[in-house]
Amino acid sequence: MQTIWLSGTEWLAVLRIGLGLWWLESWRHKDRKGWFERGTGIAWAADVAGKHRWGVVRTGFRRVVEPRPKLIAYVVVYAELALGLGLVAGFLTPVALVAGLLLNLLYLVLMIHDWAEQGQNAMMALISLVALAAMAWQTWSLDAAFGLFL
Repeated sequence: MQTIWLSGTEWLAVLRIGLGLWWLESWRHKDRKGWFERGTGIAWAADVAGKHRWGVVRTGFRRVVEPRPKLIAYVVVYAELALGLGLVAGFLTPVALVAGLLLNLLYLVLMIHDWAEQGQNAMMALISLVALAAMAWQTWSLDAAFGLFL
């Protein structure tokens, strides 16, 4: 493989780190006080899920999220932080990539009718898939330094 400036594995590390920074920005711009104290994030998602065309989304939200809104708010917010940190540092990278892919797919399905959000979720899911398949933790990562996932 020929590349410009960096090697192929270094470009994959750039892609992985960029995805991590994207997750960190998702975490940074969240109104955590609103999410944790007023339940704004889950209330918004409940409104979206309640109007969803697909019954499985409405039912799944009612069964999984509605009984535990505060817990799910913490899980979502801190999952985005953990994904960002893990991908930027390259620590437990395959785990972070799979978890991020699943979270993006959940967001994609929940907001299937909101085209403004779909590009972001689709691209983040694609980057996760490519980084996972290309083992983007081989360079510039704690995983490589510790000899993990070789």
